[in-house]
Amino acid sequence: MAGNLTRDEAKERARILSVDSYAVELDLTTGDETFRSTTVVRFSSTEPGARTFVDLAAPSVRSAVLNGRELDPAELFDGERLVLPDVAAENELTVVADAAYMRTGEGLHRFVDPVDGSVYLYSQFETADAHRMFTCFDQPDLKSTFELTVYAPPSWEVVSNSAPDVEREAAGEERVRWHFPATQVMSTYITALIAGPYHVVRDEHDGIPLGLYCRASLAEHLDSDALFEVTKQGFDFFHGLFDLRYPFGKYDQLFVPEFNAGAMENAGAVTFLEDYVFRSRVTDARYERRAETILHEMAHMWFGDLVTMRWWDDLWLNESFATYASVYCQVNATQWSDAWTTFANVEKAWALRQDQLPSTHPIAADMVDIQAVEVNFDGITYAKGASVLKQLAAYVGVDAFFAGVRAYFKENAFGNTELKDLLKHLEAASGRDLSGWSKEWLETTGVNTMRPEFEVDADGNFTSFAILQEADPEHPTLRSHRLAVGLYDRTEDGIVRRERVELDVSGARTEITELVGKAQPDLVLINDDDLTFTKIRLDERSLRTVVEGAGEIRESLPRALAFSAAWDMTRDGEMAARDYVALVISGISGVNDVTVAQTLLRQASGALFNYADPVWRPFGFEQLADRLSALLSAAEPGSDLQLAYVNALADAAVTDAHLSLLRGLLDGAITVDGLEIDTDLRWTLLRRLVAAGKAGETEIAAELEADPTATGQRNAAGARAAIPTAEAKETAWERIVGGDLANAEFRATLLGFTEPRQAELYRPYLERYFAQLAPAWDKWTGEFAQTFAEVVYPSQLVEEATLERTDAYIAENSPAPALYRLLIEGRAGVERALRARAKDIAAGQES
Repeated sequence: MAGNLTRDEAKERARILSVDSYAVELDLTTGDETFRSTTVVRFSSTEPGARTFVDLAAPSVRSAVLNGRELDPAELFDGERLVLPDVAAENELTVVADAAYMRTGEGLHRFVDPVDGSVYLYSQFETADAHRMFTCFDQPDLKSTFELTVYAPPSWEVVSNSAPDVEREAAGEERVRWHFPATQVMSTYITALIAGPYHVVRDEHDGIPLGLYCRASLAEHLDSDALFEVTKQGFDFFHGLFDLRYPFGKYDQLFVPEFNAGAMENAGAVTFLEDYVFRSRVTDARYERRAETILHEMAHMWFGDLVTMRWWDDLWLNESFATYASVYCQVNATQWSDAWTTFANVEKAWALRQDQLPSTHPIAADMVDIQAVEVNFDGITYAKGASVLKQLAAYVGVDAFFAGVRAYFKENAFGNTELKDLLKHLEAASGRDLSGWSKEWLETTGVNTMRPEFEVDADGNFTSFAILQEADPEHPTLRSHRLAVGLYDRTEDGIVRRERVELDVSGARTEITELVGKAQPDLVLINDDDLTFTKIRLDERSLRTVVEGAGEIRESLPRALAFSAAWDMTRDGEMAARDYVALVISGISGVNDVTVAQTLLRQASGALFNYADPVWRPFGFEQLADRLSALLSAAEPGSDLQLAYVNALADAAVTDAHLSLLRGLLDGAITVDGLEIDTDLRWTLLRRLVAAGKAGETEIAAELEADPTATGQRNAAGARAAIPTAEAKETAWERIVGGDLANAEFRATLLGFTEPRQAELYRPYLERYFAQLAPAWDKWTGEFAQTFAEVVYPSQLVEEATLERTDAYIAENSPAPALYRLLIEGRAGVERALRARAKDIAAGQES
């Protein structure tokens, strides 16, 4: 992958340079492949005569002038960097280049709407892709102001970071000139340009102009009232919490096509995955996740955009704080007051999974270059960090925590910081020394496991009770935890908490004398209320209670924690996959929280795919699908749970009877009261039928004709790649490696190609995957290369041979560190699946 700026290079550039201003002129009317990019950057140097470089990724440089002297691009430009051989104390650099539109979701991405042929552009610059659009020193600590001029077709809207006093004037019959005033001081990666015939809805709140944008062909689905409601709730809450007004003038939120992530925090011009404009019915869980994303990006306006990390080592501070703050806001200012339950189910599960991989790393990571950063947008950076910040807020006190954050913002506004700058203010606000906490939680790796150990007398009362703390031998840190232990009894009103004890746990064993003499409950729940980041184990009686009646637990958070404990035990090979599936089948009817229900059903399918005895797997899917069929029939018509059940059934169906049910729903021969088979659900049903060999190209083509949108094209590509024939797999492979797919269709094709039930069809591509890795890594952009390496890894071939082939490739090729990380993560998944399958096979032999 090209353009790999190292931390040492960035540090040296920041040592000798400071940037005063950028004036960027873009002509977006010069063709379909490239656009004219003219940049004037003014900067100073503390070492006149020094040799340095500026970043630019472009097919060609027309001219480069430094302080009135022509530079020779043939000699000084390598396609990614322009060498500046002799800088002065004060400098003006002017570069005119032909920059390329991208189809990878990086740089300035160009999309053509298949519905109406309209062209839409948007930028995506994190971590270091601003130099694909204009010449710049593309690192977070060389902040500057940005003044942008854009030439665009008359029908287009053009949006950037600046406040709304934008000049717009005709520049001939076919062009309009947009001029945006200089921005506040900001980093290159949060600058933005979005352009095209976007549909826009405007509003205003507390003096802040608000805008919502989406493609014209999606306008009818833009639920602007709901989006503005969350936006306004967020501003009111964060203004009160941070005691500092939003610093970037206007606030636009733009839903853009073929976006690679959920959203991006460009200052005043936040871009979102346009799938958040729901064209079909979705459950409340999707609305909750969308709200979290909106609030996450809004929190970044302060933590990340106003105050920015010096280098990507502190990426976690940006992402963890935004994650923690968004959920905190959801709980306190929106309708989703149970958002911490979702956090436990989604974010923490992600963090626990990531922290047990061989690539685990400290929260405060060592990011030596951009390639390392790009694979570090992971569950540790976002979710473990957010969990630890939640713990820290509890440790120092929430009021003291945010008092420190407020002081941090005020001292460092528009500047760059490191972790120590935040800790200084938290220590001052709380009066606590956080150096030990930082070392224990931010500078170590791995997750601890907590187990209860107790004895009971003849009357069933505890005579002793202790918590045992364990650590992986490769990551042996035993940490200090603040946690609670809950005692839960089965009653006529369900499983309810009788008693709760909160305490500090440290070391390998912590006695809890407060529980001595108490009656043993049906369920002992360590880490009740989810106060710390840890895995927990259930004793034999508690596990039986959860397996038999987890759905009876009355409160959503302890129910989620009990399910999570069982899931962790399954992943670790301590609980058979068939027992976890039985738990979900028995308990799912008692789960009314649709987010939890969807998580459990997804994990049940994951257990069957990855951890179950392959011989027993079809029977397990049949059991799960039988239960889902019954739940679908009994569900409240039109409810979120009804929709969750039918989507899960589409994933679980394996028998002719279940597949016939899907066919009947798709064709209309079978109806379920309140269930609308809308566009997206039709694709879901068809995809499963195609993968099972019950439908094919004829049905895909007909569905695409009915839905010729970008989403329809993406769904069709995934379905075609999932056709269970050797010919379909070969066609998909050629499309994958051919280089002609845009990012969204590329990912859809990869996912269809690696359909988990088609391992034998994938097997012939094992060697072709490893042969393709090096050219992909060397020639493709970071997004494509990483996606290919991760998604196509042979994780469905759960066998020792996969481990051996991976080891051989690593030994023979010494892959780049970022690629090495992706390979060992894939390998670890196969290794874990082998252990868990062994447990499930043994359980089957015992039964």
